[in-house]
Amino acid sequence: MSDRSHSLLEIRPIIPSAKVTEIMSSDERFQNQTLRPVIKMQNSLLLLVFQNYITKHKNSFYELGVNKRLMFIENAIQKDIKFRNSLKGIIIGQFTTEEYGLYILNSSSLNKRMMQMVIERLKDQVQFFEKASLQAV
Repeated sequence: MSDRSHSLLEIRPIIPSAKVTEIMSSDERFQNQTLRPVIKMQNSLLLLVFQNYITKHKNSFYELGVNKRLMFIENAIQKDIKFRNSLKGIIIGQFTTEEYGLYILNSSSLNKRMMQMVIERLKDQVQFFEKASLQAV
């Protein structure tokens, strides 16, 4: 294992609930071993990147009710290809070379999992953006 790979694995959070079993699909195993820890590790950056996305879109997010804010998050990631690719880069850049080799074998399916996890993480923390809007005032 390279020094880079070793260093990346060392700094990742351990997620006790991310179980890995023999009967899991390879995608589910990759999700629990790689995606969940990387996304958790990158959480603060993902929040700031989305906060910047809101700002670049004229802060219209802050005028929305809670349900519409959740839809805004989902639509931003699903429909804005440049933004989605940026988020993927934030996550893929934290893969080891070995993990990247596994990722490219089924990138389409793993990208869907990855983006769904980011959507859920941002939705679960939607209150962060409320605080951000109060600070902006």
